[in-house]
Amino acid sequence: MALAQPLPDLDALDLLVTVSELGSISAAASAHHRTQPAASMRLRSLEQALGLQLLERARTGSRLTPAGSATVEWAGAVLHAVAELQAGTQALRNDERSHLRLGASLTVAEYLVPAWLRRLATALPEVGVSLEMGNSATVVEMLARGQVDLGFIEGPGIPGHLRSRDICADRLVIVVGKNHPWARRRRPLTATEVARTPTVLRERGSGTRDTLTLALAELGLEVRPLMELGSTTAIKAAATAGTGPAVLSALTVEAELRSGQLVAVPCPELSLERTIRAVWTSARSLSPSATRLIAIASSGN
Repeated sequence: MALAQPLPDLDALDLLVTVSELGSISAAASAHHRTQPAASMRLRSLEQALGLQLLERARTGSRLTPAGSATVEWAGAVLHAVAELQAGTQALRNDERSHLRLGASLTVAEYLVPAWLRRLATALPEVGVSLEMGNSATVVEMLARGQVDLGFIEGPGIPGHLRSRDICADRLVIVVGKNHPWARRRRPLTATEVARTPTVLRERGSGTRDTLTLALAELGLEVRPLMELGSTTAIKAAATAGTGPAVLSALTVEAELRSGQLVAVPCPELSLERTIRAVWTSARSLSPSATRLIAIASSGN
């Protein structure tokens, strides 16, 4: 529906309704916390905009004209609808800010987010949270489509259209099963050895894979996939079984390294440090709950 322009001044309509209820412009002005001259000017502007005389003004007060009475009747319905609109949109804003939609890469979602959410629930028990998991590229896509409010990713960089905050440092490690030949070697790996050895990897778009790919590319080398698996658990199982070496976040293999199921093999030539980041779209302001969660994640406690 196309509305005729210009639209009536809603504030002036509300003032006119109050004049009809209280019987004078001065009383209406007082009720609206404004001076009588300002109220009179607002009402005259309304009459000019509508092309109608709405009030008969006298020393003893102001009386609605027939056109004014009809306008007041219609204005009541309009103002009531506007009040409902304001209340409804405020409720939507409150609902959005009481529910936080998160997206997180698998490593972050499985090994860091649970502790963060426990602390968020203590600080803001009224906030509900939903969590979507995927690789870093998927989280970026979810943000672009408006499916999540806040994302956590890891990797060598972020798209330029996103805002971000560094959360913590992470380190990738090359791991093999305890019976793999590399588990018994006494000297570090070279980058060339890593590049020419088929490796169990995450799928394309994973921050873990991107970090390894970039580290090798800086030395003029390329990654050589043995197989591509979509979960950390599957990669650890393949490496433990001796299928081949794998490259994973140190966060994800702490238990297996302690138990001896996996062995970390150093490669000083490769820079496998990376940053875990909170990311969000520049077009969307962060809710108080999202801001609080970022503070919790950044605190390192």
